[in-house]
Amino acid sequence: MPSGTYSFHDPHDGTALGEERFSCAPGPLGWRYTGSGIDLTLDARGRPLRLQAQAGGWRVRGGATLVDGTSGVVWLRTAVDPTLDVAGVEHEAKAAGFTGRSPAFLIATATMLDLSPGGSARLRLISLTEPVLAAHTVDQSWTLVAVESHDGLAVERYHVDDLATGERAVLHVSGDVVLAAPGIELEALDTPPNARITTAG
Repeated sequence: MPSGTYSFHDPHDGTALGEERFSCAPGPLGWRYTGSGIDLTLDARGRPLRLQAQAGGWRVRGGATLVDGTSGVVWLRTAVDPTLDVAGVEHEAKAAGFTGRSPAFLIATATMLDLSPGGSARLRLISLTEPVLAAHTVDQSWTLVAVESHDGLAVERYHVDDLATGERAVLHVSGDVVLAAPGIELEALDTPPNARITTAG
């Protein structure tokens, strides 16, 4: 079970934004990642079976569903403090999954797409932006550019393009661990990565 620490910084000016202690492992349902403020379980198809995220006094619970007969996601955003008079509202959208600051979301998307080298795919995700986990829709293109060997690890290099802005992110992933990405640094890793789950169907 890999565990370690990611640090976050603003990719533009380098401002430190915090860190996330994490652990992750395959399991009977698919794969699970737990970290500071996030608990994400994928099913055997790489879909978000269960998500709980917490930041800035807000909590989001969500998961995969069907929206008008098409794969989608559903989520509920509520205040952490039960004394606040803020009604939770359930939302749903035709989207493949979720994304946000945590590297868990990058692993989830890479698992779901299951690309071969040179392969690419477009998808829609619900982005949970910090500090208050506000949700908005993003459209991305993922390309698995190459798989290379570094220090005995198979490292996948992805180009992830935001289709609205044209901005490109370069990700380096080994198994179920993000080695590097814009705004994300792997500061410590206690055990080697697992091979990612093989999606079914």
